[in-house]
Amino acid sequence: MSALNKIDAQKAKSLIDSGAAILVDIRESDEFAREHVPGAHHVPLSGFSPSDFPQDRQKIAIFHCASGARTAEAAPRILGTGFAEVYMLEQGLSGWKKAGLQTVINRKAPIAIQRQVQITAGMMVLIGVILGFTVSPWFFALSGFVGAGLTFAGVSGTCAMASLLAVMPWNRRVMASATTTLAQGS
Repeated sequence: MSALNKIDAQKAKSLIDSGAAILVDIRESDEFAREHVPGAHHVPLSGFSPSDFPQDRQKIAIFHCASGARTAEAAPRILGTGFAEVYMLEQGLSGWKKAGLQTVINRKAPIAIQRQVQITAGMMVLIGVILGFTVSPWFFALSGFVGAGLTFAGVSGTCAMASLLAVMPWNRRVMASATTTLAQGS
């Protein structure tokens, strides 16, 4: 089996509240720091290892990301965690919130790095186009440069802009506190 069975948020919450299941958040640390389900175990997909999981392997494990896409994509790795029963939360954190269930929100945490990349790249393309039409056609090169960078990021799986944004002061401070919080058991 290489696909995960889905479970809706209400049923997942019932299983978690009864102690029969645990919830595992596979989103990255910046996403988790901004918002997460109370009591969720955080095991980022980027450093995913079956040994990172709680010893409650006799319990049902419910995995989630933001929307369900990353969880579905990581199904073979998730199925290898050794839990007796494994599910993916339908629509991820979005489905949890749509069901009206509680999340912990840290408004002091910056938005996720990938959203920062999207905003920055979008603004650079927009500025390049506006300046290209109003000041000099040479500014269109800025939009082309950003497009080439995004293409390279997609093909290679690395993103220079994300790496640069991750070391910005507003992200370093929050990431350091998220790591400390996670080490203490959230």
